[in-house]
Amino acid sequence: MARYVKISTCNFNYCAIVPEQGIESAIQAVTAFLENKIQQVLPDQPDLIVLPECCDMPAGYGGERLKAYYRQRADRILDSLSAIAKRNRCYIAYPSIRYLDDGTWRNSVRLIDREGKVTGTYNKNHPVIVEMEQDGIVCGSEAPIFECDFGRVAIAICFDLNFAPLRERYANEQPDLILFPSMFHGGFMQQYWAYACRSYFVGAIAGNLPSAILSPVGQLLHSTSSYYDYVTGTVNLDAVVVHLDLNRPRLEKMKQKYGSKAKIMDPGYVGSVLVSSETTEFTANDLVEEFELEKLDNYFSRSLAYHRNT
Repeated sequence: MARYVKISTCNFNYCAIVPEQGIESAIQAVTAFLENKIQQVLPDQPDLIVLPECCDMPAGYGGERLKAYYRQRADRILDSLSAIAKRNRCYIAYPSIRYLDDGTWRNSVRLIDREGKVTGTYNKNHPVIVEMEQDGIVCGSEAPIFECDFGRVAIAICFDLNFAPLRERYANEQPDLILFPSMFHGGFMQQYWAYACRSYFVGAIAGNLPSAILSPVGQLLHSTSSYYDYVTGTVNLDAVVVHLDLNRPRLEKMKQKYGSKAKIMDPGYVGSVLVSSETTEFTANDLVEEFELEKLDNYFSRSLAYHRNT
Protein backbone atom coordinates (compact mmCIF):
# COMPACT_ATOMS: atom_id res chain seq x y z
CA MET A 1 0.00 0.00 0.00
CA ALA A 2 1.56 3.28 -1.11
CA ARG A 3 3.17 5.06 1.85
CA TYR A 4 4.25 8.50 0.76
CA VAL A 5 6.35 10.88 2.83
CA LYS A 6 7.34 14.40 1.79
CA ILE A 7 10.88 15.38 2.79
CA SER A 8 12.68 18.73 2.68
CA THR A 9 16.45 19.04 2.93
CA CYS A 10 18.91 21.90 2.51
CA ASN A 11 22.60 22.82 2.19
CA PHE A 12 22.85 26.39 3.43
CA ASN A 13 25.98 28.09 4.78
CA TYR A 14 26.06 28.96 8.47
CA CYS A 15 24.73 32.26 9.76
CA ALA A 16 27.54 34.82 9.48
CA ILE A 17 28.31 37.08 12.43
CA VAL A 18 31.33 39.17 13.38
CA PRO A 19 33.58 37.77 16.14
CA GLU A 20 32.95 40.86 18.30
CA GLN A 21 29.18 40.42 18.17
CA GLY A 22 27.55 39.81 21.53
CA ILE A 23 26.39 36.28 22.30
CA GLU A 24 22.78 37.25 22.93
CA SER A 25 22.69 39.11 19.64
CA ALA A 26 24.22 36.09 17.89
CA ILE A 27 21.58 33.74 19.35
CA GLN A 28 18.82 35.99 18.07
CA ALA A 29 20.46 36.28 14.64
CA VAL A 30 20.90 32.51 14.27
CA THR A 31 17.34 31.84 15.41
CA ALA A 32 15.96 34.25 12.82
CA PHE A 33 18.30 32.81 10.18
CA LEU A 34 17.07 29.25 10.74
CA GLU A 35 13.45 30.34 10.83
CA ASN A 36 13.91 32.04 7.45
CA LYS A 37 15.61 28.98 5.96
CA ILE A 38 12.83 26.69 7.15
CA GLN A 39 10.20 29.11 5.84
CA GLN A 40 11.46 28.40 2.31
CA VAL A 41 10.17 24.80 2.42
CA LEU A 42 7.04 25.22 4.55
CA PRO A 43 4.79 26.03 1.55
CA ASP A 44 5.44 22.44 0.36
CA GLN A 45 3.96 21.14 3.64
CA PRO A 46 6.72 18.57 4.26
CA ASP A 47 6.35 15.70 6.70
CA LEU A 48 10.04 15.97 7.59
CA ILE A 49 12.63 18.76 7.41
CA VAL A 50 16.32 17.83 7.71
CA LEU A 51 18.86 20.54 8.62
CA PRO A 52 22.66 20.36 8.15
CA GLU A 53 25.14 19.33 10.85
CA CYS A 54 25.58 21.93 13.62
CA CYS A 55 22.96 24.03 11.84
CA ASP A 56 22.91 26.72 14.56
CA MET A 57 26.69 27.24 14.71
CA PRO A 58 27.42 30.91 13.98
CA ALA A 59 30.15 31.45 11.40
CA GLY A 60 32.46 33.89 13.16
CA TYR A 61 32.78 32.35 16.60
CA GLY A 62 35.37 29.77 17.64
CA GLY A 63 37.06 28.19 20.64
CA GLU A 64 35.81 29.23 24.08
CA ARG A 65 33.65 31.96 22.57
CA LEU A 66 31.71 29.33 20.65
CA LYS A 67 31.33 27.15 23.75
CA ALA A 68 30.02 30.16 25.67
CA TYR A 69 27.49 30.68 22.88
CA TYR A 70 26.30 27.07 23.14
CA ARG A 71 25.96 27.32 26.93
CA GLN A 72 23.95 30.54 26.72
CA ARG A 73 21.88 29.27 23.79
CA ALA A 74 20.92 26.13 25.80
CA ASP A 75 17.58 24.89 24.36
CA ARG A 76 16.30 28.20 23.06
CA ILE A 77 16.75 27.35 19.38
CA LEU A 78 15.32 23.89 20.06
CA ASP A 79 12.25 25.62 21.50
CA SER A 80 11.96 27.80 18.38
CA LEU A 81 12.15 24.79 16.05
CA SER A 82 9.74 22.83 18.23
CA ALA A 83 7.19 25.62 17.87
CA ILE A 84 7.62 25.54 14.08
CA ALA A 85 7.21 21.75 14.01
CA LYS A 86 4.04 21.89 16.11
CA ARG A 87 2.55 24.79 14.15
CA ASN A 88 3.19 23.12 10.80
CA ARG A 89 2.56 19.51 11.89
CA CYS A 90 5.95 18.25 10.69
CA TYR A 91 9.05 16.53 11.99
CA ILE A 92 12.34 18.49 12.13
CA ALA A 93 15.78 16.90 12.44
CA TYR A 94 17.77 19.46 14.46
CA PRO A 95 21.56 18.86 14.49
CA SER A 96 23.51 20.82 17.10
CA ILE A 97 26.33 20.76 19.63
CA ARG A 98 24.98 20.05 23.11
CA TYR A 99 26.45 20.74 26.54
CA LEU A 100 25.21 18.13 29.00
CA ASP A 101 24.63 18.43 32.74
CA ASP A 102 27.57 16.09 33.39
CA GLY A 103 29.93 18.63 31.82
CA THR A 104 30.45 16.75 28.55
CA TRP A 105 29.75 17.79 24.97
CA ARG A 106 27.93 15.90 22.21
CA ASN A 107 27.44 16.38 18.47
CA SER A 108 23.80 15.38 18.20
CA VAL A 109 20.62 15.30 16.19
CA ARG A 110 17.37 15.71 18.06
CA LEU A 111 14.31 14.59 16.15
CA ILE A 112 11.33 16.82 16.86
CA ASP A 113 7.89 15.35 16.18
CA ARG A 114 4.67 16.91 14.90
CA GLU A 115 3.67 17.89 18.44
CA GLY A 116 6.91 19.82 18.92
CA LYS A 117 8.36 17.22 21.27
CA VAL A 118 11.80 15.59 21.01
CA THR A 119 11.02 12.01 20.06
CA GLY A 120 14.67 10.93 20.34
CA THR A 121 18.33 11.92 20.15
CA TYR A 122 21.23 10.49 18.17
CA ASN A 123 24.78 11.28 19.33
CA LYS A 124 27.50 11.13 16.69
CA ASN A 125 29.26 7.78 17.11
CA HIS A 126 32.45 8.77 15.30
CA PRO A 127 33.56 12.39 15.85
CA VAL A 128 36.76 13.35 14.07
CA ILE A 129 39.84 13.49 16.29
CA VAL A 130 39.95 17.28 16.31
CA GLU A 131 36.37 17.39 17.65
CA MET A 132 37.39 15.21 20.55
CA GLU A 133 40.79 16.81 21.25
CA GLN A 134 39.93 20.48 20.79
CA ASP A 135 36.17 20.63 21.35
CA GLY A 136 35.73 17.89 23.94
CA ILE A 137 33.08 16.03 21.95
CA VAL A 138 32.36 12.60 23.44
CA CYS A 139 31.57 9.65 21.17
CA GLY A 140 28.04 8.32 21.11
CA SER A 141 27.63 4.57 21.51
CA GLU A 142 24.03 3.92 20.48
CA ALA A 143 22.33 3.77 17.08
CA PRO A 144 18.62 4.05 17.83
CA ILE A 145 15.85 3.61 15.28
CA PHE A 146 13.18 6.29 15.69
CA GLU A 147 9.56 5.23 15.16
CA CYS A 148 7.78 8.07 13.35
CA ASP A 149 4.18 8.06 12.18
CA PHE A 150 5.36 7.64 8.58
CA GLY A 151 8.12 5.07 9.14
CA ARG A 152 11.36 4.07 10.85
CA VAL A 153 14.25 6.57 10.86
CA ALA A 154 17.99 6.18 11.53
CA ILE A 155 20.64 8.90 11.70
CA ALA A 156 24.34 9.22 10.88
CA ILE A 157 26.39 12.41 11.18
CA CYS A 158 29.28 13.41 8.89
CA PHE A 159 32.38 11.28 9.76
CA ASP A 160 30.06 8.41 10.76
CA LEU A 161 29.71 7.60 7.07
CA ASN A 162 33.24 6.14 6.99
CA PHE A 163 32.69 3.39 9.56
CA ALA A 164 31.35 -0.05 8.73
CA PRO A 165 30.09 -1.07 12.21
CA LEU A 166 27.45 1.67 12.26
CA ARG A 167 26.42 0.98 8.67
CA GLU A 168 26.15 -2.74 9.42
CA ARG A 169 23.94 -2.08 12.44
CA TYR A 170 21.58 -0.13 10.22
CA ALA A 171 21.81 -2.73 7.43
CA ASN A 172 20.51 -5.29 9.92
CA GLU A 173 17.65 -2.98 10.92
CA GLN A 174 16.82 -1.69 7.40
CA PRO A 175 15.10 1.55 8.48
CA ASP A 176 12.87 3.33 5.98
CA LEU A 177 15.06 6.46 6.06
CA ILE A 178 18.63 7.30 7.00
CA LEU A 179 19.19 10.99 7.75
CA PHE A 180 22.69 12.35 7.14
CA PRO A 181 23.36 15.88 8.44
CA SER A 182 26.99 16.62 7.61
CA MET A 183 29.80 19.05 6.83
CA PHE A 184 31.25 16.74 4.17
CA HIS A 185 29.43 15.19 1.27
CA GLY A 186 30.66 11.60 1.30
CA GLY A 187 30.40 11.11 -2.47
CA PHE A 188 29.54 7.59 -3.57
CA MET A 189 29.42 6.49 0.07
CA GLN A 190 25.94 8.01 0.27
CA GLN A 191 24.79 5.68 -2.50
CA TYR A 192 26.52 2.73 -0.90
CA TRP A 193 24.85 3.32 2.46
CA ALA A 194 21.43 3.62 0.81
CA TYR A 195 21.97 0.39 -1.12
CA ALA A 196 23.61 -1.55 1.73
CA CYS A 197 20.85 -0.62 4.18
CA ARG A 198 17.99 -0.90 1.63
CA SER A 199 16.90 2.53 2.87
CA TYR A 200 16.10 5.93 1.47
CA PHE A 201 18.98 8.28 2.28
CA VAL A 202 18.57 12.01 3.00
CA GLY A 203 21.70 14.13 2.97
CA ALA A 204 21.71 17.64 4.48
CA ILE A 205 25.17 19.03 3.76
CA ALA A 206 26.37 22.36 5.14
CA GLY A 207 27.86 24.72 2.56
CA ASN A 208 27.72 24.66 -1.21
CA LEU A 209 27.74 20.90 -1.80
CA PRO A 210 24.45 19.34 -2.92
CA SER A 211 21.98 17.86 -0.46
CA ALA A 212 19.92 15.05 -1.93
CA ILE A 213 17.41 12.28 -1.40
CA LEU A 214 18.49 8.86 -2.68
CA SER A 215 16.48 5.68 -3.20
CA PRO A 216 17.28 2.31 -1.55
CA VAL A 217 19.08 1.33 -4.76
CA GLY A 218 21.27 4.44 -4.60
CA GLN A 219 19.40 6.40 -7.27
CA LEU A 220 19.34 10.19 -7.07
CA LEU A 221 15.72 11.31 -6.68
CA HIS A 222 15.82 14.94 -5.55
CA SER A 223 18.69 17.40 -5.08
CA THR A 224 19.47 20.99 -4.24
CA SER A 225 21.02 22.95 -7.09
CA SER A 226 23.55 25.67 -7.83
CA TYR A 227 20.67 28.16 -7.50
CA TYR A 228 18.58 26.86 -4.59
CA ASP A 229 19.90 25.59 -1.25
CA TYR A 230 16.74 23.64 -0.46
CA VAL A 231 14.61 20.95 -2.11
CA THR A 232 11.44 19.04 -1.29
CA GLY A 233 10.60 15.62 -2.69
CA THR A 234 8.11 12.84 -2.06
CA VAL A 235 9.18 9.20 -1.70
CA ASN A 236 7.16 6.02 -1.33
CA LEU A 237 8.27 3.94 1.63
CA ASP A 238 6.22 0.92 0.56
CA ALA A 239 9.02 -0.52 -1.55
CA VAL A 240 11.28 -3.57 -1.69
CA VAL A 241 14.63 -4.25 -3.38
CA VAL A 242 14.82 -7.29 -5.66
CA HIS A 243 17.59 -8.63 -7.89
CA LEU A 244 16.89 -9.06 -11.58
CA ASP A 245 18.20 -12.64 -11.67
CA LEU A 246 15.19 -14.96 -12.12
CA ASN A 247 12.83 -12.08 -11.35
CA ARG A 248 12.66 -10.47 -14.80
CA PRO A 249 9.78 -12.55 -16.22
CA ARG A 250 7.93 -12.20 -12.92
CA LEU A 251 8.38 -8.43 -12.97
CA GLU A 252 7.06 -8.32 -16.52
CA LYS A 253 3.95 -10.26 -15.49
CA MET A 254 3.49 -7.85 -12.60
CA LYS A 255 3.61 -4.82 -14.89
CA GLN A 256 1.28 -6.42 -17.41
CA LYS A 257 -1.30 -7.01 -14.69
CA TYR A 258 -1.02 -3.85 -12.61
CA GLY A 259 0.53 -1.23 -14.89
CA SER A 260 1.23 2.05 -13.10
CA LYS A 261 -0.07 0.65 -9.81
CA ALA A 262 3.23 -1.22 -9.50
CA LYS A 263 6.42 0.75 -10.11
CA ILE A 264 9.90 -0.53 -10.96
CA MET A 265 12.83 1.85 -10.45
CA ASP A 266 16.03 0.69 -12.15
CA PRO A 267 19.22 2.62 -11.32
CA GLY A 268 21.23 0.57 -13.79
CA TYR A 269 24.54 -1.25 -13.33
CA VAL A 270 23.79 -2.99 -9.99
CA GLY A 271 21.38 -5.66 -11.22
CA SER A 272 18.80 -4.68 -8.61
CA VAL A 273 15.58 -2.67 -8.83
CA LEU A 274 13.17 -1.06 -6.42
CA VAL A 275 9.59 -2.33 -6.59
CA SER A 276 6.87 -0.18 -5.03
CA SER A 277 3.12 -0.22 -4.69
CA GLU A 278 1.54 2.99 -5.98
CA THR A 279 -1.99 2.12 -4.86
CA THR A 280 -4.02 1.48 -1.72
CA GLU A 281 -5.15 -1.89 -3.13
CA PHE A 282 -2.04 -3.88 -2.18
CA THR A 283 1.43 -3.55 -0.67
CA ALA A 284 4.87 -4.12 -2.16
CA ASN A 285 5.10 -7.29 -0.09
CA ASP A 286 1.79 -8.43 -1.57
CA LEU A 287 3.46 -8.12 -4.99
CA VAL A 288 6.42 -10.13 -3.75
CA GLU A 289 4.09 -12.88 -2.60
CA GLU A 290 1.80 -12.88 -5.63
CA PHE A 291 4.56 -13.00 -8.23
CA GLU A 292 7.08 -14.95 -6.14
CA LEU A 293 9.64 -12.18 -6.38
CA GLU A 294 12.85 -12.96 -4.53
CA LYS A 295 14.07 -10.08 -2.38
CA LEU A 296 17.69 -9.08 -2.78
CA ASP A 297 18.77 -10.20 0.70
CA ASN A 298 17.06 -13.56 0.30
CA TYR A 299 18.81 -14.06 -3.04
CA PHE A 300 22.21 -13.22 -1.55
CA SER A 301 21.60 -15.54 1.42
CA ARG A 302 20.55 -18.36 -0.89
CA SER A 303 23.63 -17.79 -3.03
CA LEU A 304 25.96 -17.96 -0.02
CA ALA A 305 24.31 -21.14 1.20
CA TYR A 306 24.72 -22.67 -2.23
CA HIS A 307 28.39 -21.67 -2.32
CA ARG A 308 29.02 -23.33 1.04
CA ASN A 309 27.41 -26.55 -0.11
CA THR A 310 29.38 -26.92 -3.37
